[in-house]
Amino acid sequence: MTTSHELTQDAVNTLRFLAADMMQQSHSGRPGLPIGAAPMAYVLWLNHLRHNPSNPRWVDRDRCVPSTGYGSILLYALLHLSGYSLSLDDLKTFRPWNSPTPGLEATTGPLDQGIANAVGMAIAEAHLSERYNRPGHSIIDHHTYVLSGAGEDMQGASIEACSLAGHLGLGKLILLYDDNRISLEGSTSRSFGEDTRACLAAYGWHTQIVADGNDLAAIDAALLRARQELEHPSLIAVRTSIAPTNQGRSTVYGSPRGEEELQDPKKHLGWQHDARFHIPDEVKKLFRGALTSGHELEGQWQQRFFRYSRSYPDLAQEFKHRISGALPEKWDKGLPHFTSPISTSAASGQIIQGLAASLPEFVGCSADPNPSSPSRIQDSGDFQSPAAHHQNIGDAVDAPRGYAGRNLHFGMHQHSMGAIASGMALHGGLIPYMSTFLTFSDYLRPAIRLAALSGLQVVFLFTHDGSTPGEDVPTHQPIEHLMSLRLIPNLTVIRPCDAAETVEAWRAAIENTAGPTALILSRQELPLLDRHRLAPATGLRQGAYILKDSGKKSPQVILIATGAEAHLALEAAARLTRKGLAVRLVSMPSWELFARQTQPYRDQILPPQSPVRIAVEAGIRLGWEHHVGLVGEVIGLDGLGASAPGLLERSGITAEEIVRAAEALLRQVPRS
Repeated sequence: MTTSHELTQDAVNTLRFLAADMMQQSHSGRPGLPIGAAPMAYVLWLNHLRHNPSNPRWVDRDRCVPSTGYGSILLYALLHLSGYSLSLDDLKTFRPWNSPTPGLEATTGPLDQGIANAVGMAIAEAHLSERYNRPGHSIIDHHTYVLSGAGEDMQGASIEACSLAGHLGLGKLILLYDDNRISLEGSTSRSFGEDTRACLAAYGWHTQIVADGNDLAAIDAALLRARQELEHPSLIAVRTSIAPTNQGRSTVYGSPRGEEELQDPKKHLGWQHDARFHIPDEVKKLFRGALTSGHELEGQWQQRFFRYSRSYPDLAQEFKHRISGALPEKWDKGLPHFTSPISTSAASGQIIQGLAASLPEFVGCSADPNPSSPSRIQDSGDFQSPAAHHQNIGDAVDAPRGYAGRNLHFGMHQHSMGAIASGMALHGGLIPYMSTFLTFSDYLRPAIRLAALSGLQVVFLFTHDGSTPGEDVPTHQPIEHLMSLRLIPNLTVIRPCDAAETVEAWRAAIENTAGPTALILSRQELPLLDRHRLAPATGLRQGAYILKDSGKKSPQVILIATGAEAHLALEAAARLTRKGLAVRLVSMPSWELFARQTQPYRDQILPPQSPVRIAVEAGIRLGWEHHVGLVGEVIGLDGLGASAPGLLERSGITAEEIVRAAEALLRQVPRS
């Protein structure tokens, strides 16, 4: 250590009690982790973390993810002390309305997200470094650090993510484990019997134990060894106490306990300052050294990138484009044109090839159902540890291998898949998509919600959108899933009705940089709508559009449909038209896109004066009242499915039932 023992201890205690003061001031938060983990955070930020507080988005900075979201105040203290744009007043007003105290790298929220996010960041680093680094030119070379505790490591998604990280050999991923042996319920060893080190060692991690969480030299040495280990991810289990006091009490874990109970830790740790939010001048100067060192580190990187640009101008230009997040010109030029019936999932598989040809940042993640949910980027190789000489059958001989591959396989690690994809998006330079069955969206819900909250461009590709084929049993039949996804704010959900709409759905997803998109695709083959006779599929971009009007006068009946059911509605519209009725068929693939349109446009599509509206969708009925009104009707599904073919017909989702419902509603409407 280059600093005196007294200054070092003051710096660590400043972190501890800034965090404690934030919680006392706001009457919220958990002080346990910040008090116990402050020493390891200090060593990481002062001795190892390569970052520039003046430019938090420097692409080659180390990433630092506080998976322990309940200990986020420790991160806020570090950000302020290091010179990030987070003032002391911001700390004093912790958690008010519009609080400026967010996570720097990731909003981890539920306990199983942060580690998986960090694995995604490490994957992105490995992929970009393999793609762009050249001998003598290293432009991507950084570590991903994650701070976690027992609360995260007991979560299933975290275990899945750690298993995958070990399999992939992500050597630049380092996990600092706050081993305080306690949770809200009690001792972890007594209640749960967890052995995190043994578990991760079995997954292929390099593991170390620091027996004393206050031994800064031991923590420093462990981090140095972890950084030198490049073939395996590293775990450093640091034994800590969440409330070091003369009495050995550990009662401050779960919530602020008041000034009186903080006196024991302050006295025990030699903290002589009673005033809240006290920062000794020497401590501030010590931490603010990150501004100078960070400026120098980024300056050195800029010089390396300049030399790289002269040697590899095309790669440098591609790299800058990827990091900027801007789409290249004519990025959609390779999208296919369809001429025959095809399932929307199979159409999506072909669309992915066109996108991948124009967008090098486009990276695919798939669960084990991939063969029946086409999502593989052909001739782009699998993302694998360089030690795994794996090549997918059917790929070209010269397809990328190792970390340069663009297809990431998750097997059945579906709980962690969404969070890992989000981590890839958080890192930058990648547009990740992931694929599985719609019913399995239940496994991904925390990740989808946080991707929406964080405004991440992740495409969640869900196939087997309905129960039409009948072979799937109720466990695999989506009933409430589509509607439940629509409940998530800032998630754009799109269910196209044919291949042409699927092309437009992918266009919308690639252009949606403000949040995630969920594409809901069919397993069964669907007819290709005649766009010479019907409206063009570009109407999808407005969320809802008039697919067909049967006459020039105002519609007497409006049918609204999504996905495969649009074809049933089209048949019903034809039958009603032959009965002399003015019928409008509206394709509404995306509620969210429609809601973003102007009120005049929405009124044009669904005139308020037209009360007879019928929505048709093979899913739960609840929610469609928003578009059909209380006097309209929804033709959908109740219950949880059935193990039988012909489920939709047995449930009344037919053209005949649509016609019957329209005629019944018309009889209830007074004639003018």
